[in-house]
Amino acid sequence: MIVELSSIIWDFLRRNLDFLVSRIPMEESSQGSFVTTINEDYEAVCWGCGLNLVLPSYAPVFKCGWCGAITNQNPVRPETKSFGLRRFRDRCFVVILAVFMLFVICGGIWAAYPVLFSISLACGIFHCVTTACLAISTLSTFILVAFKCAGIPPNILYGTHPGVGNGALNNYTFCNYCSKPKSPRTHHCRTCRMCVLDMDHHCPFIGNCVGAGNHKQFIAFLISAVISTIYAAVMCVYSVIHILPPMENGAAYASEMAHVAHGNSLSVLRAVKNISFAYLANAVFISVRGLVLVYLFVASVSVAIGLSVLLWQQLSYIYEGKTYLSHLSSQGTEEDGEKSCGNLLLFFGCPDSIEWQLPTIRKLRKRHKT
Repeated sequence: MIVELSSIIWDFLRRNLDFLVSRIPMEESSQGSFVTTINEDYEAVCWGCGLNLVLPSYAPVFKCGWCGAITNQNPVRPETKSFGLRRFRDRCFVVILAVFMLFVICGGIWAAYPVLFSISLACGIFHCVTTACLAISTLSTFILVAFKCAGIPPNILYGTHPGVGNGALNNYTFCNYCSKPKSPRTHHCRTCRMCVLDMDHHCPFIGNCVGAGNHKQFIAFLISAVISTIYAAVMCVYSVIHILPPMENGAAYASEMAHVAHGNSLSVLRAVKNISFAYLANAVFISVRGLVLVYLFVASVSVAIGLSVLLWQQLSYIYEGKTYLSHLSSQGTEEDGEKSCGNLLLFFGCPDSIEWQLPTIRKLRKRHKT
């Protein structure tokens, strides 16, 4: 009884003393510095487990010691009113990309098929089968990546202390737009108005986000599109060469190339220049079919270069075990994922045993570890 009474008196004195100290203004010490008081503890509620947390001072962002959830008390910016404009922009880009792919397929068939079948029947059949396979693979992967869900975060229990275990929501945050928990690798897309698991980026050309649900299909689409555009460019060049009218003084240019081949004094650059000018002079008489093939060649090469750069960037991020957004968030920090070819095998669903059966992959992995 005496112990309880003494503890009550001590708590009463401590509270009054803290109150009196907090009302005392800053006093200048003899050394010219100022002495300030310490603020009282600040109480906050964790959204993950619902426990009341006592913080030493007001903190806009804090982590719960029980469930590990991160609470951000900063005011949330409302959704922008440009959602409709972004969706309209995405639909326009999707239509443009679809029309371009159909133009390359249909234009290539119309312009190249008669030329290739005139060369030989086997050449025409081979081109027909190859074009059909590439067109089906490119269009199917484009449809999958555009209309498949990018990735839905898992639905987990939150808000109740008995139901949320210790560390069950470690590094989870709360999405105020979707009103549900958000895992560490989940991001909210304001264009799609949803949280996407393992979000890489939002691509306007497919009108969808690239995440855990369609990342493989996106890489497959890039690979198929790059191969298709390269094949279209090669076929365009091959067809244009066969539909060009014969050059004037062709025998003279042939003898000139023969002299160059035998080490004559004529330079290689001069011969190439003369032949190039001859082809350009004959290009004036090229038909509409030839003009379509030339345009398809320029467009295919341009698209192939851009998609190849994007594909290389995507594969490099996968090799590092990152996404595009995680790469941006880790810039300027020392955080670095484990670079390994196993990340590529894991991404494409290959078993781990393949990595040890390929000597080149093992050599690359050892080189990066040293």
